[in-house]
Amino acid sequence: MTRVAILIYPDTALFELGCAVELFALPRPEYPDWYETDVVCFGEQAVRATGNIMLQAKPVASLTDYDMLVIPGWPLHMQPAPDLIDEIQALHGRGGTVVSFCSGAFLLAASGLLDGQSATTHWRYADVFRDQYPDIHYVDDVLYLFHNRLGCAAGSSAALDLGMAIIRQQHGYRVANQVARRLVMAAHRSGGQSQFVEAPVARTSNHFADTLDWAISNLTTGLTIDALAKRANMSRRNFDRKFRASMNISANEWLVLQKLELAKQLLESTQLPIERVASRAGFENAITMRHHFRKHLQSSPSRFRTQFGRAQ
Repeated sequence: MTRVAILIYPDTALFELGCAVELFALPRPEYPDWYETDVVCFGEQAVRATGNIMLQAKPVASLTDYDMLVIPGWPLHMQPAPDLIDEIQALHGRGGTVVSFCSGAFLLAASGLLDGQSATTHWRYADVFRDQYPDIHYVDDVLYLFHNRLGCAAGSSAALDLGMAIIRQQHGYRVANQVARRLVMAAHRSGGQSQFVEAPVARTSNHFADTLDWAISNLTTGLTIDALAKRANMSRRNFDRKFRASMNISANEWLVLQKLELAKQLLESTQLPIERVASRAGFENAITMRHHFRKHLQSSPSRFRTQFGRAQ
């Protein structure tokens, strides 16, 4: 079981705190190995949050008891105490995970753990972040980054995307999608990331959205983009233009992602041979499926099954 500490601080951002609590502190007894989470503060006094709301958390002087720290924002003007920096470094040094939401990237950067690595934060803080931490490669076209047990979310709602990626990695596809369903959100939003999670379906006009729903249910029927355009009552040119404007990817790319999504579900939940998985997911053959696994997921179907398979 992963022990999680969610850090609060003076002027705590309530939305980001709420995201952290909803993701990691909400009891989920249906998962026996779910997170055990405390909201903590360094100090004995209550903490004032946005809107003059007073918060009382578990006072701690150390993060020794925890495996993961979530930093739901951080005031840009506030210098972190040296003992807090020491505890963050120690947690990561013993194999723990440190995750920041929005401006929390400033505290994570101050710890030195991001030196020489890539990071992101809310776009409005980008210039300040670059100026303060020139040794960190700032990335401005992603929702979040998560590598080397360090995570940064670009903005407030992107905290949910990062949290879902962590749940996906630690608990698998099935659990992550059940949690996403409970949150009434897609398990993944497109944002420059390559993840083991599902791609979103945009909701625009009824014909267009209905066509995408129909396509997901008919992936094994040899779908073509011309067929999708016809079903949406659109010319191919208008369909391609609307698809790009709505989804920020081409229709062909989207179709491949949906096939990958179905293949991942089959790999995780069944023991079907790879060739059968490829056929049932709508790929021409297993070779084509392996190619797209490498291109989009930097993995292979066999490795994915080994890592995430939960067939009974």
